[in-house]
Amino acid sequence: MADKTDMAEDRTDWAEDRTVLANERTFAGWMRTGMAALAIAIGMRAVFGPFEPTWLAKAGATILLLAAFYIFWSAWRQSCTTLNRLSDHTAKAKPTRDMTLIFAALSLGTLATGVILWAL
Repeated sequence: MADKTDMAEDRTDWAEDRTVLANERTFAGWMRTGMAALAIAIGMRAVFGPFEPTWLAKAGATILLLAAFYIFWSAWRQSCTTLNRLSDHTAKAKPTRDMTLIFAALSLGTLATGVILWAL
């Protein structure tokens, strides 16, 4: 029969594994939120079309692009911070390198969208 110390350690290990997985789900949720802000910024072009003054519509879309970038950055920072504090036991955490690549790709896409928005 396992002693109480082993059982307590198992519960701690399982709780940390659940936290690792919850952190990844939270990261994915924030990435979706950032993508929604990016989609709304792009959609403003379609909705407002030849809006005058054009700089006003572009400024509104730029605010959404900045919000998307901030969401991506803060999700990446918080996710990596959480993973660095935890140790996985059974559940293998997605490496922070992968989260960094996702953050970088979405951020570069957001930046490119802003450049295209202001160029048109």
